[in-house]
Amino acid sequence: MTEIFDTKLMHPRDQISIIIDRIYKKGLTTTSGGNISIIDESGDIWITPSGIDKGSLKPSDIICVKKDGTFIGPHKPSSEYPFHKAIFDMRPDIKAIIHAHPPALVSFSIVRTVPNTNILSQAKQVCGPIGYAVYDVPGSQGLGEIIGREFAKGYMAVIMENHGTVLGGANMEDAYCRFETLEFSSRTILYSASLGTPTYLKDEEIEGFRKQVPSNLPEISTIVPTSSEREKRSEICRVVRRACDQGLMYSAYGTASIRTEGNDFLITPTDVSRWNIQSSDVVHIKDGKREAGKHPSRSVLLHQEIYRKNPGINSIIFCQAPYLMAFGASRIKFDVRTIPESWIFLQDVPQIPFSEHLSNGSRLADTLSKDTPAVIIQNESFVVTGDKLLQTFDKLEVAEFSAASIVMSMKIGQMVPINDEQVEDLRKVFLA
Repeated sequence: MTEIFDTKLMHPRDQISIIIDRIYKKGLTTTSGGNISIIDESGDIWITPSGIDKGSLKPSDIICVKKDGTFIGPHKPSSEYPFHKAIFDMRPDIKAIIHAHPPALVSFSIVRTVPNTNILSQAKQVCGPIGYAVYDVPGSQGLGEIIGREFAKGYMAVIMENHGTVLGGANMEDAYCRFETLEFSSRTILYSASLGTPTYLKDEEIEGFRKQVPSNLPEISTIVPTSSEREKRSEICRVVRRACDQGLMYSAYGTASIRTEGNDFLITPTDVSRWNIQSSDVVHIKDGKREAGKHPSRSVLLHQEIYRKNPGINSIIFCQAPYLMAFGASRIKFDVRTIPESWIFLQDVPQIPFSEHLSNGSRLADTLSKDTPAVIIQNESFVVTGDKLLQTFDKLEVAEFSAASIVMSMKIGQMVPINDEQVEDLRKVFLA
């Protein structure tokens, strides 16, 4: 299970070792590739070492480079140290940097273009505008100056020509959130292009959507959690972290909820990294009011409406899994009749146009049912429902695997779905 950490409490070397381990295990860099750093309050730069296996780095391997250029540690600092220092010198607001070679972002760097983050509703807000650094020799002073100049323009993320990407943040968690969001956006663009033509949101659509997000619900003064509720809070945390491990959620996006009593429910918070969510972060919604001092997911009113209109639904997940979002971004029908299990779990998956789920939340609630447990909201999210949360998560996994299979199949031939007669046989055997 994913380790939880708090950037405010951990030493830079511990933060770095955890994040580089996560990046490596998710296949977003190689044994020798990538480097990350933190500048501390005294101006010392903590950075990954040069030539040491990224799959087994320990906190004791992290190098401290002092202001005078001397370093402390058992290895040499990363060969890319010059551009880390250049960024820190140019941008005092940046305290953490991630450089890596994730495949989707490298694909943009080798065709020398910048990913359009308007592919997903909140990606532009998280990533900001994307800079572009022309090629120079890795590790050179020249590359450091080029990248430093890009960050001096105000960018927090830069595509490096024929190289990869580099991102900054106010802290390590902020930098990683931006890194992960940009990679998810890039994958969605690439997978959408395999299906058809990606559709991007206009800036005014994103801004209009942001303004439509409901303000916080009124607070309820006191909630004393029962033992059953405590277990449900823990279950939400386990499932959300598992979704992050599986590449189905990422730092900035992913919501899960469980019905408690009547139309009351527990839901993930907003503005808390999905990797680090804890039981105490989960928000209880009771009688239309939120647990005091906590801020529920921005989709809280949608969850509330779904529970109100669908007494058979007891858990809900919203996510932006990249293969599934490829269908929502390309507006291509997601036909789940790939293998029997896919159709049994999901049946037909309709699409709802972007922002219509907010301007008319009833449409989403009315579309979902026992026979339609999942919906794609174009350029926004995949919504899946069920009884138990683990069952709902299982549907999510099946959906993303099915979507991946369809995207991959586009390169080898035309998908041949299970026919209507075979579907009817499945209905009689499994859904009667």
